[in-house]
Amino acid sequence: MFSDSFAAPPFGEIEVILDGLPVPVPSERRSFNAIRSYLEGLALQRQRIVCALNVDGTPVSLGQPRSSAENFARVEGETMSLEEVPAQLIQAALQQTAETRAQVQSAVELVLINDEAQARELWWHLSTALKEPLLTLSLLPENQCGPANGRASLLQLRKWQLQQLGGIIQDVDAVADSADTTELSAALERRVLPWLENLHDSLRMFLETVLAGLRAPERKA
Repeated sequence: MFSDSFAAPPFGEIEVILDGLPVPVPSERRSFNAIRSYLEGLALQRQRIVCALNVDGTPVSLGQPRSSAENFARVEGETMSLEEVPAQLIQAALQQTAETRAQVQSAVELVLINDEAQARELWWHLSTALKEPLLTLSLLPENQCGPANGRASLLQLRKWQLQQLGGIIQDVDAVADSADTTELSAALERRVLPWLENLHDSLRMFLETVLAGLRAPERKA
């Protein structure tokens, strides 16, 4: 039996937009998955990739299945060229870094109002999220963003950040064993937050470099 994620909504007019232009979709393609598949195919024929989808104005995660049991009237898609993929990956890593930094900032206070066992669990949960931006960056080609103005390449940045993160997690793990949760709070504030802030600043610099490279052909034209 198919799940409701494959079900088509009741008949009604469905407006489909791709890169700001209306797209005529075959009548049999009425479920969200069917429409998404159709848009993905159109994008690939144009040597582009669907990078964003909205259903009735609400963003849809491209990595998670969406139930189509509810009615929807409008699907909007945006595509990007292959040249834009590196910038999108860096932007995704930036977003992950910002979200993790907010979680750590909240944890600085939360560990103080919990006992040591709960504080350790909170830290262990956070520690698994810290590597997510670096995993996203690992999808970039190694020659992306070479050294500029004496700065390290993106590959060097990834290696250094991984090494630093391993040491930070080990140090905070040792502090988390203490019955005094103020020590864990201080470690999060003094060790983890600065690492995330430095990573965020480095990613912003590399993003500016990539975007400048994308704009260069436009200026020549």
